[in-house]
Amino acid sequence: MIFIFVTMFIDILGLAIIVPILPDLIGELVGRDASSTGRYLGVIVAVYALMQFLFAPVLGALSDRFGRRPIILISLFGFGIDYLIQGWAPSIGWLFVGRFIAGVMGASITTANAYIADVSTPDTRARNFGFVGVAFGLGFTMGPALGGVLGAIHLRLPFFVAAALALVNWLYGFFVLPESLAPEHRRAVSFRNMNPIASLRRLRAYPLVAGLAFAVLFSSLAQRGMENVWVLHAGYRYGWDIQTNGLTLALVGVMAILVQGLLVRPAVRRLGERRTIMLGLTVSTLAFLGYGLASEGWMVLIIIVFGALAGLAMPAIQGLVAGTVGPSEQGEIQGALTSLTSLTSIFAPLIFTAGLFSFFTSSAAPMALPGAPFLLGSILFAVSLVVLIRLFRRIPGAPAARATGA
Repeated sequence: MIFIFVTMFIDILGLAIIVPILPDLIGELVGRDASSTGRYLGVIVAVYALMQFLFAPVLGALSDRFGRRPIILISLFGFGIDYLIQGWAPSIGWLFVGRFIAGVMGASITTANAYIADVSTPDTRARNFGFVGVAFGLGFTMGPALGGVLGAIHLRLPFFVAAALALVNWLYGFFVLPESLAPEHRRAVSFRNMNPIASLRRLRAYPLVAGLAFAVLFSSLAQRGMENVWVLHAGYRYGWDIQTNGLTLALVGVMAILVQGLLVRPAVRRLGERRTIMLGLTVSTLAFLGYGLASEGWMVLIIIVFGALAGLAMPAIQGLVAGTVGPSEQGEIQGALTSLTSLTSIFAPLIFTAGLFSFFTSSAAPMALPGAPFLLGSILFAVSLVVLIRLFRRIPGAPAARATGA
């Protein structure tokens, strides 16, 4: 778990460390105005998400056949080389190539989740998946700050630091990471299972997992939407500058670390995975409603602290999925879930930022409503909550057994 935690942290840190400098680097490479830079940035972000969507089930299926260790190590090594390519990129075309490869390698989170499922017991599943949230929180708290400091020294320095981190982690894992998937639990590679659409259909073999996947889809769409529109919304509505936005996002990361690192296991032990999921989705619904309606900036800080309890839901969902799926299919199912979240990363900027925020802050809107993206997010979480209430009533008690023929 220590190595997997560090691996996920470095993955997220490497992604977050380039966030502050990527727009400036694109502007340097294309030599055009802010509008053109924005268009290139949007396409590059979509390419990264699209590659994750396409390759998450591929890496998951390969890890079910060849084991988790080789896939994780190949991805880490690939990340290191890819960051070197991006740091060196002399043209926008090379930067596209780098982000393309980064999306493929970033799909390794599927394998890391499958590894966690392999080494977890029913008692430790939620806690271990909670560590994933801690890794994400740490990465997104430290990454942008570190990227800003390094980028001030040299615009491309964050890429080379990210490359060094990935390659050091690969070297460490090469010598210490054990295999988690026993040979008797492996299965042959099926190209059908590598198809992201086919892997999503595979979720139907587990009715409980399929229902949870619906909640993951809507929750991830709302979350990705918030991440994309946050800075624009806060600057427009509260007049926050870059530093204020950075500090509030750091607070979000710190609260995520505290909740997912300290509260997940006690919550699951006391409430069970299902009630913990319901609690997290309820808090998400209320928090997004609050973000959408908050008229003063200080209100947002209170909502951030309260809304951190929403972080209880995803580790509990992942734990419930891991307890439902057989060992030989963890990679494929985790890959399907990763594909779902990657899919939302493609569409969220279009719906929440280019769509709702742009419209409701324009003169064409019937009323000024900059919080509209958050209100939609609240609706998405509420729908997920209703769906899971009905699902848990239909499939009561312990996680359902594996489906026949699965």
